[in-house]
Amino acid sequence: MPFDSVQIARQGGIWGALDALAASDGSAGHPYVGRLRQSMEPLRDLADAAHYLCLLHGRHPGVIDHALPHARDSVERAWLEAAAEAFAAERALLVQLVAAAGPLPSTPGQAESDNAALHQRHAVEMLSQSDRAGCATGTALALVLDWTAIRAVLNSAAERLGLEMPETRLPPIEETASVVAELSGETIIERAILFGAEQLFAQHRGLWELLEARMEARGRA
Repeated sequence: MPFDSVQIARQGGIWGALDALAASDGSAGHPYVGRLRQSMEPLRDLADAAHYLCLLHGRHPGVIDHALPHARDSVERAWLEAAAEAFAAERALLVQLVAAAGPLPSTPGQAESDNAALHQRHAVEMLSQSDRAGCATGTALALVLDWTAIRAVLNSAAERLGLEMPETRLPPIEETASVVAELSGETIIERAILFGAEQLFAQHRGLWELLEARMEARGRA
């Protein structure tokens, strides 16, 4: 869904467009995410999600780290630095959670699943290293916005495993909105930000589709 200047204006500027994109395409709206957040699925499904989220976002450098060198001004750079530092803590918690969850649950088509997830990781890494002005930051913004729903899934897994999960230190929504406002004004930059965000959300949706398919495959096995 490429955005033009008319669409951006109609949706309340770039922040309105980004917020609308997160609501329509982000993880929070995926039915499987809702079931995992509410612990409606077996622990093995939560563990499966943690493993694959770690495959996608558990390595350093990650999305935000890759985006940082592409920052164009001090406000953008300061937000990315704060987000990168906070996400390092999220990454450590994710690794800890995977260790507590144990091995991946036995699932038919494991090799195909791994291959699909690796392709998703490659796509995310390419987006976060894009030289197109605004794209890398848009990818990082989308990750921070989408992490609220993802963190809720991880919190559910941690609760089932008896682990304590501290509050996230990722930049609050108000601060993120303020930074997005600072980046607005140039249509070409706004489009690139929204493109990066759109593609990150798409990769996350693909991951949830993969995880749901794996859950169904285990049920049939």
